[in-house]
Parts: sequence; structure tokens; C-alpha cells
Amino acid sequence: MRACIATSEYHLGGETFINRHIAELFGGQTVVVCGRFNGANPYEKPVFARRGRRLHPSDAVVAPYWLLRNRLVHATSRLPFGSAKRDLAAFLRAHDVRVILAEFGTQALAVAPLGQELDLPVFTYFRGTDASKALGDRRIVEAYRRMMPRLAGVFAVSQFLLDNLARHGVTHPAARVIPSGVDVRRFKPGEKRPLSCLAVGRFVEKKAPDTTLRAFAEATRDLPEARLDFVGDGPLLARCRAAADELGVADRVAFLGAQPHERVRDLLAGAQFFLQHSVTDRQGNTEGLPTAIQEAMAAGCVVVSTRHAGIPEAVVEGETGYLVEEHDAAGFADAIRAALTQADPGAMGETARARAEARFDNARLLAELEAALLAAMRR
Repeated sequence: MRACIATSEYHLGGETFINRHIAELFGGQTVVVCGRFNGANPYEKPVFARRGRRLHPSDAVVAPYWLLRNRLVHATSRLPFGSAKRDLAAFLRAHDVRVILAEFGTQALAVAPLGQELDLPVFTYFRGTDASKALGDRRIVEAYRRMMPRLAGVFAVSQFLLDNLARHGVTHPAARVIPSGVDVRRFKPGEKRPLSCLAVGRFVEKKAPDTTLRAFAEATRDLPEARLDFVGDGPLLARCRAAADELGVADRVAFLGAQPHERVRDLLAGAQFFLQHSVTDRQGNTEGLPTAIQEAMAAGCVVVSTRHAGIPEAVVEGETGYLVEEHDAAGFADAIRAALTQADPGAMGETARARAEARFDNARLLAELEAALLAAMRR
């Protein structure tokens, strides 16, 4: 069966969950519809890019009508019309597409009505921003509400996101949680370096890297052998580098910048502890269920994080890691210290690994997704 993966941009190396669907869903029988195509096509898939196309002269004439009509009927102007709509429909027919999976709810807004017209079942996958920050826009909430009856099913990486949508009146009878998952055959424990900590993620407000840094410095005042590696870049990186100097921990904290996925895997294999102080940012943006935490658990790391979004659905407090409230810097420092000074961190790491194998094996989750798609299509 041929599936269409609709996404915002292709190809982005960091979107491992989307790339896995493009490469492997239904044995790799997929095509890609994207907002932007940056030219990289490592999976050699047929690609249809919606943006950057020249507006046909006849479309320019009718554009005001279609923009207004789509806002009135669908509560959004994201939908293709005119020649763009005809070309997209022809692309889907030419490649014998039987089902559309829109990665992120905002992408589903653009393809759900067309899928309905072509009698193609459309599903969407909520992953974080699309079911948190996006809900701050009343127009998107209304567009989601009108879109739901047009969808064959809805997936989310955490129950938190489905609950967040429901609080805004956005529900679907065939909604279910399927985490992004991790390749537990590739992400696995290695030889752990004592008192080694790792943090992976963009240096942005939602990840609160400055809180992680300061909490680590406070927690390890009398643990000079403790080390922390940061992987990632972003607007808060320079501030964190300066703070490491101010706190006197520059010799124990390394800022490695953005790293290839293979390098992250190797770092996780050797790290004993994984630190991530996720918070809801000022724009309402949240995590879904961070892939990095699932990878850390698969690698046998003890996780120290926050009671944020879907993280408590993955980390069992006291069994696979430690959780504190968002923005609780003192509590986070205490949790880091408790993790580093516990009697047997290896045992907790083994429990984390077992939970990842049981709940986050992406091969099993991909099969679960395929079964759910087929079952909904049969209904």
C-alpha cells in the first residue's frame, strides 16, 4: 500500500520520527508532500513541494475568492486551490496513494479537505507545538475543530497532548497515543563513565538549559569528578557559556554544539545520567514526549527531568529517574545530587532500559501505527 507523508519541511535530519515514517512505513511504500523542500532526498522518494510554486495567472484572479471561502468553510486559508490543488491531486493519483499521514496537526489542515474529496483517508500525528503553542491561536483551534470530522484517525506522542486538545474542544473518536519511539537495537548501554551527565537539545527557552547548568553546578559543589556535556545549539548557548565561567564549572562542562545522531548515540551509551529541564515557554509551547528522553532510557541512563507534558508518562519517579516541577531550580539541583549519590545508579539505568524496550521500541510502534491505519481504513 502506498502512503503519503505530509510534513512541513523535507528533509530535516533532526526529525527522526518523521524520517522513519518516510523510510519505513508500509515497507517504505511512501511519497512526500511538504511545505518546503530543501533539496535533500536521502530516501529517494517522489516529492511534491507546496511552497515556492509560481502562482498561475488564472489563480491570481480567483485567489481572493478561495482565500475567503476557505476561511469561512474551513477556518483556515492554508488549503491549496486552483492549479496547485489540481497538481497535488494529480500527484497523489499518479503515485496510487491510498492513505495520507499528516505529521503535525497544522499540516493536516492543508490536506484533510482534499483527501476527503479524493476519498483518501487522512490521519494526523500531534507531536508538541501543534497541540500546545498553536492552541493559543483561536483561528487554529476552530480550524482543528472543523477538521476533526474529516479525519479517519488521530495519533499523538503522549496522552498529555490529547488532553490538551480536548480542553480546547478538539477531539476525535479514533484518537490514540503512539510515542515516536527509539531504535532500541542501536541505542543501548555502553561502558558508563562514573558521574557523567549529558543534556541534549536546542538552547531555547522550552529546554531551560541555563536552569540545567546552574542546578548541575549547585548539585556537584563537592563532587569535582562530575561532568556535564551539552549537545545542541541555539540562542541561549552564548549565555550558558558565560554562565559556566561565572559559576566556576567551565572545566567540568563541555558545550559540544549540534552533533550527528550517531555521535549522540555514542554519548548516550557512555553517559550515566541524562538531564533535561523541560518547561512550558512564554508562548505556551511544550514538549510532546521528548525523543531524547526515550533514547536516554534505551541507553540505560538515569533521567532527571520535569513533570512536564508527556515526560511523566515515560519516566517512573524513583524507578527510572527523578522528576521535579517546572522552574524548580533548587529541586532540580537536589534531584541531580540524589541521582549522582545513589547507591546503585546502574540498577536504575537497567530498569530504564527495560522500560524503553517494553514501551518505546520503534519497530513495534511502527507496526502498531500500520495496524491502526489499516483498521481505521477498513471501518
